[in-house]
Amino acid sequence: MTEKRYTKKHEWIEVNGNSATIGITSHATTQLGDIVFVELPQLQKVFEKDQAAAVVESVKAASDVYCPLSGEITDINKKIVDDPSIVNKDPESKGWFFKIKIKNQDELKQLMTKEEYVSYSKENPN
Repeated sequence: MTEKRYTKKHEWIEVNGNSATIGITSHATTQLGDIVFVELPQLQKVFEKDQAAAVVESVKAASDVYCPLSGEITDINKKIVDDPSIVNKDPESKGWFFKIKIKNQDELKQLMTKEEYVSYSKENPN
């Protein structure tokens, strides 16, 4: 069973057992505008929770994409490197950035549910 959670830095994480897929939210893509470049982490690299793992650049700004949980990179979405517009078109599905093997499941408790994230985004529009 998959479970989706969100961060205050506008990443989403979909957890399936000890594996998780990570990307940026629709709200983030709206704030960034047209995405023109994506830099992804190397496979097997290990990140701690909230460590910058990827970079996304738009016509407006460059921004880090943070790893919401500690873990090891198991897969990257090469399609968004070749065509960054996929992130704008489908940020919370086909526009995923990377997958990790989760190191600490307890860190999930610190992430927001969809409802909490929607409320947070309304209160903090930027």
